[in-house]
Amino acid sequence: MTIHENLLGGPPPTHLPDDPEPRELLANGTPAADVATKYPTSSLAWARLADEAFERGSVVESYAYARTGYHRGLDSLRRSGWKGHGPVPWEHEPNRGFLRALHALARAAQAIGEQEEYERCTQFLKDSSPTAAQTLG
Repeated sequence: MTIHENLLGGPPPTHLPDDPEPRELLANGTPAADVATKYPTSSLAWARLADEAFERGSVVESYAYARTGYHRGLDSLRRSGWKGHGPVPWEHEPNRGFLRALHALARAAQAIGEQEEYERCTQFLKDSSPTAAQTLG
C-alpha cells in the first residue's frame, strides 16, 4: 500500500493546475470582464462575473456567466484526469474558481426556476467538496 492510496476506494482528489494571473488580477481590483477577456478559460473570472450580475439582480446574465465558468472548469478538470466524479477539494485554491462557478450556477438556476438543475448542481457541489458547499452557502 502506498502512502497516498485512497482507502475508501473512490477516485483520488483532482487538483487543477495553478493559474495565478487571473486570481492576482482580480485580487488587485481588475474588473472581472477584463480578466475574462484576457483569460477566457478562467472559471474564477466567470464566477466573479456571475456574482456581480446576481448582486445587481441580473439573474439570467448571472446564469450565463456561471454556466460558462462551470463548463470551462469541467474542461480543466477533465484535462487534469477527472473522470466525472470524485473530490475537487476547496482547500486547493486553483479548484475554487470551478467550485464558485458551480455554486453560482446552482444559485442562478434556482432564481430562474430551474429546480432540477439547482438540485443537481447543489448535490454536485456537496459531492465535489463539502467544504465548498458549506463555505459558499
